[in-house]
Amino acid sequence: MSILEKVKVKLIQSINKAVMSAEIISVDQLPEVGLEVPKDKSFGDFSTNIAMQLTRIAKRNPRQIAEQIKENLDYVEAGVENVEIAGPGFINFYLDKSYLHKVISDVLEKGTRYGALQVGNNEKIQVEFVSANPTGSLHLGHARGAAVGDALSNLLDFAGYDVSREYYINDAGNQIDNLAKSIEARYMEQLGKALNMPEDGYFGEDIIQFAKELVSVESDRLLSLDDNEKFEYFKRFGLEKELQKLKNDLTRFGVEFDVWFSETSLYQDKKTDAVLEELDKQGHTYEQDGAKWLRTTPFGDDKDRVLIKKDGSFTYLTPDIAYHKDKFNRGFNQLINIWGADHHGYIPRMRAAITALGYEPNQLTVLISQMVSLFQNGEKVKMSKRTGKAVTMKELMDEVGVDAIRYFFTMRSIDSHLDFDMDLAISTSNENPVYYVQYAYARICSIFRQANEQGITILPLEQIELSLLNTASEFNLLLKVATLYDEVQVATEQYAPHRIIRYVYELASLFHSYYKAERVILEDDEKLTQARLILLSALKTVFENCFKIIGISAPEKM
Repeated sequence: MSILEKVKVKLIQSINKAVMSAEIISVDQLPEVGLEVPKDKSFGDFSTNIAMQLTRIAKRNPRQIAEQIKENLDYVEAGVENVEIAGPGFINFYLDKSYLHKVISDVLEKGTRYGALQVGNNEKIQVEFVSANPTGSLHLGHARGAAVGDALSNLLDFAGYDVSREYYINDAGNQIDNLAKSIEARYMEQLGKALNMPEDGYFGEDIIQFAKELVSVESDRLLSLDDNEKFEYFKRFGLEKELQKLKNDLTRFGVEFDVWFSETSLYQDKKTDAVLEELDKQGHTYEQDGAKWLRTTPFGDDKDRVLIKKDGSFTYLTPDIAYHKDKFNRGFNQLINIWGADHHGYIPRMRAAITALGYEPNQLTVLISQMVSLFQNGEKVKMSKRTGKAVTMKELMDEVGVDAIRYFFTMRSIDSHLDFDMDLAISTSNENPVYYVQYAYARICSIFRQANEQGITILPLEQIELSLLNTASEFNLLLKVATLYDEVQVATEQYAPHRIIRYVYELASLFHSYYKAERVILEDDEKLTQARLILLSALKTVFENCFKIIGISAPEKM
């Protein structure tokens, strides 16, 4: 239980005692006391409408009841300095802020686990994200999915879940066949032999480079292979090269997957056949117009879906069902998929399919990653200056850096459109939010360096007079630190890592204001210096914990 929760519990217990002491009602009539945090700070730290609730039972005026509660409240036990009655009978409590000093010892004791929860109870949860076709470079949409997916995974891990990050490799189907044919055509071209590129081929510079590499390593040896061997060689080579390119970009972006799952393995291991057989046995399939259909309408879809087409080939849905079945078979109780905006209509049929297999529809959560628009010099950027094609994730990393991309791409809810201002992202001003929050951390590190240069060593906590931390700005900082648990709880429940970014920005804002208003190192006041340094030590830890969730660095100098 967080310190704030303990304070609330103690206050509620004190209110209950005051009601009983005032003999307003009998103990069995006592309703649950609700506490709210007023939006307007002038109305106190907590407010309750218990007096209005008791009016119906006690048959008395609510303000009169409120006055009786106030008169019988043990202020010391409740941890309050003042109580005011407002409006028809609201009771506003102004806390004795000294309880916030305990936050510092809590942070120092828990360190990297401060703010962490155990709500997940080590439940196995899988987050599948990015999963781009291995046929080209990652683009902005993939980058947003990568940033949010990794931050969400970090958040869930911090909340006590056993998280597995997974990338689904679409290595079966026409797109991979066309990749192989494209590489073969470029290979033949490098050998001075003509071979037409496939109509749906890949014409990027990377394919030409792959072909040149092949020629330098294999020369013309591949010409002696039969057509099937040759095709499989190009297919395997192309897939390895494209996957390595994706992995390199993601590693640079700070994203490491626990599992790279191959679609081809579903066919090799007969998992697609097995799931079709299971759906058949359960009576969820039928034949019509030469195709096999899945009855998804009984499970909330707007129409039934084809599993096997007239020509005997699978639709995209069939291996996807087998894949999700395999996820559950691996022991995951909750699945989270991050898909692009063009997959929104695919959600009902996927949920219907897993429901047909006997799972609950809420065991699958799909987050839709909306589009990202790039802006530079006030104008929308559509094409790369270098290639004349869509801007890739790699080019954006080269241009603005990993931290800025991860911060900006995560700071809005994933289901909202995002405008990314490249000029703002690389600026070193307080207008740039990632610079603003990292600069707060760097400032703290700078103060510690100054203290070290002056020979100041922070004393053990028990030797520091925390009561000297009594300014409004210090209490505001400590209160913000105390609310991290609540923020992690809500962000986890809503799968909303952007809330952590909002939290850390607000913390940085409070610190910057404090930095301008108060000196930390005071030559003539060693005790206050020690108290303020230990406060900054706690802040430093909280920044680090939040940065780790977001997936950005904690620079000591800027």
